[in-house]
Amino acid sequence: MQKKLTITLDPAVYDALHQVIGRRRISKFIQELIRPHVTRQSLEEAYRAQAADQEAEAEAKEWIEGLIGEATDESP
Repeated sequence: MQKKLTITLDPAVYDALHQVIGRRRISKFIQELIRPHVTRQSLEEAYRAQAADQEAEAEAKEWIEGLIGEATDESP
């Protein structure tokens, strides 16, 4: 069930939302923007999606292994 919320915005922000986002899309835009900051479920979903990204995981592993090599390097 959807809930209705009344917020107060600066007129310039309100006008920009209508111009950039468009009518009837503002609620969805704001919800998607705010959701990760207020719901734990979205954060967990984001972590799962990030972990499933094989290419990013490989890059992270390569980066970490490079740091370990630098830390154990005895060169001045």
